[in-house]
Amino acid sequence: MPERIRLVVLFGGQSAEHDVSCVSARHVLAAADPDKYTIEPIGISRDGQWHLGESAKAALTAVPPALGDHLTVEHAPVDTSTVLAAADEERTVVFPVLHGPMGEDGTIQGLLDLAGVPYVGAGVLASALCMDKIVAKQMATVHEIPQARWTSLHSDELAADTAAKLLADLGPSVFVKPANLGSSVGISNAVDEPTLTAALDLAASYDEWVVVEEAIDGREIEIAVLGNHHPRASLPGEILPGADFYTYDDKYTDGVAQTVVPADLPDDVSEDMRALAVRAYSALRCEGLARVDFFYEEARGPLLNEINTMPGFTPISMYPKLWAATGLSYPELIDELVGLALARHDRRMAHRRVDH
Repeated sequence: MPERIRLVVLFGGQSAEHDVSCVSARHVLAAADPDKYTIEPIGISRDGQWHLGESAKAALTAVPPALGDHLTVEHAPVDTSTVLAAADEERTVVFPVLHGPMGEDGTIQGLLDLAGVPYVGAGVLASALCMDKIVAKQMATVHEIPQARWTSLHSDELAADTAAKLLADLGPSVFVKPANLGSSVGISNAVDEPTLTAALDLAASYDEWVVVEEAIDGREIEIAVLGNHHPRASLPGEILPGADFYTYDDKYTDGVAQTVVPADLPDDVSEDMRALAVRAYSALRCEGLARVDFFYEEARGPLLNEINTMPGFTPISMYPKLWAATGLSYPELIDELVGLALARHDRRMAHRRVDH
């Protein structure tokens, strides 16, 4: 890497995961080595305005240890072209610690590509693929990656008999999710027609497309993957939810969920799941980083749940914990992510030259 890098940390955003992003960003900023980076936080408010300098720092300072914080800024928004302009003596790398739509779905990535600025994480295609749970599942099917039984529907297709048909096909217990959100926002477990109807309505309030999956009676295993064309997988970790499933409050508010790192799995199962995580990561064209989530059943083995291209970076988040257990510290992880961002950017720029 260059001797010194201007590291722009984007946080906040317009999705329902705004609060999680703020907490993630604060800890990325704390872990980045100030001897290596000129660190610049830039907050995106809930109405889509970009703020930097004292305005963004004040928002981060106000973030309490527990979730519930949000970016509140009163200063005038800045021009994004000013934000993305690199200093002459330093290379700029953007770390978009943004979760959910309008940040993790390829929109910010496309803006950064147009601006010619290196950034951490997946590119436009992989970000869009993984954010949309329906398309991600379709891609996994094409690549013969095992999954739970599932179906999808548009909110316009909801009818009086929808719940009964879904339970007959996937029941007796199902999970309902918005197609384009993370952090367990809008997810419900349904066990009969009334609860399924309510779950469909809730999911449809967040996204016009909804995913319905069979409920899996298995262990929740997560694996962190890191790299561009030669990715590697961390040791697996296990989530022990405090609720019936791993809810938003369980993840960020109540602190009841437990994590076991590394997961108590036979060596051969662990290695197979790590290899499958890398295969899924590559199949969906991920680069930089992603957390690959599985269910593990004794009968069927690992079943892919989803891939998160910008997982949480809070102190209780699995991604940095998994790499710490595998031998890569939080500051070292940031350094490697920045290096991967620069390597990918330089490779893409070389391929875009028209004079070769």
